[in-house]
Amino acid sequence: MMAELLSVLKHALMITGFVFVMMLVIEYVNVQTKGLWQKGISENKWKQYLFAALLGAIPGCLGSFTAVALYSHRLISFGAIVTTMIATSGDEAFVMLAMFPGKAILLTGIIFVIGIIAGFIADRFSFLKNSNSKLTENKFPLHDEEKCNCFNPALILKELKNASFRRIVLIIIVALFLLSVVTGVIAGGAKTWVKVTIIIVVSFSLFVVATVPEHFLKEHLWEHIVKVHLLRIFLWTFGTLLVVHFLMNYIDLETIIKTNMLWVLLIAVLVGVIPESGPHLIFVTLFASGSIPFSILLASSISQDGHGMIPLLAESKKSFIYVKLVNIIVALFVGGIGYILNF
Repeated sequence: MMAELLSVLKHALMITGFVFVMMLVIEYVNVQTKGLWQKGISENKWKQYLFAALLGAIPGCLGSFTAVALYSHRLISFGAIVTTMIATSGDEAFVMLAMFPGKAILLTGIIFVIGIIAGFIADRFSFLKNSNSKLTENKFPLHDEEKCNCFNPALILKELKNASFRRIVLIIIVALFLLSVVTGVIAGGAKTWVKVTIIIVVSFSLFVVATVPEHFLKEHLWEHIVKVHLLRIFLWTFGTLLVVHFLMNYIDLETIIKTNMLWVLLIAVLVGVIPESGPHLIFVTLFASGSIPFSILLASSISQDGHGMIPLLAESKKSFIYVKLVNIIVALFVGGIGYILNF
């Protein structure tokens, strides 16, 4: 029993660690490239769909939150927000990249294209297109501070000599994770290219936490990633892996699933309605174990959008419901066809 728990714990730590360092890197790149999200927004709807799909393809909630803010300011259309929410997998994108990177990239590419097509079709219906007619400005804050000078060689030694508790904790966490990967304690059985990629990403994240100014570290890395995401990601990951592990080992879950696959497809799509990262992990884990086909994971990914829709729910329940309905219809259609074709 203890050996099983330890195995699940190591797997959860590997996934959580990868998610954590990827979030550090993305937050760093986001602030360093301030303003790029708004560039390219124009009257050309196809540019909007492409831009919205790119936002959705960014792992985590950053892209979808940004899309909601742009939609609330009427900078992108209803179809474009649909595109983003179909193209995003929320925080689960990090988990899928950690568990099955090749299939995760393929999945992202497929929902990227599906999102653009669905967005174009959605904008053909006037009642959907005009769903934000009473929308006030969304209060979700984009990064509007001055561009951070996040790498200043003259200040690095000073920052390290007077390192805050937050910086020390982050350096220790990332360094231990890097050491665990290098020594094979975590991800020891991973393919060489996967392990090398993880080492590169973790090494860069160590560079980030060691060199960024204290303001950036506190406001962006500590307050946003550590306090908001880290524990929740670990608990959801560990809990899901633990539940699936015992279900697969002590209940003939595989047979139950295979004899009721259409119900599993429907449940996967409906679970995606929940505006929260976490529930989708059950289907990610089932796919990784070979218990469900790619088509059901695809349907689940189309219908769910992590917690990227929460700001829109607070701002316009009508738009929230319409986006979710479109996502459900597309997910059932694509997932159903994929299932019939044994995809």
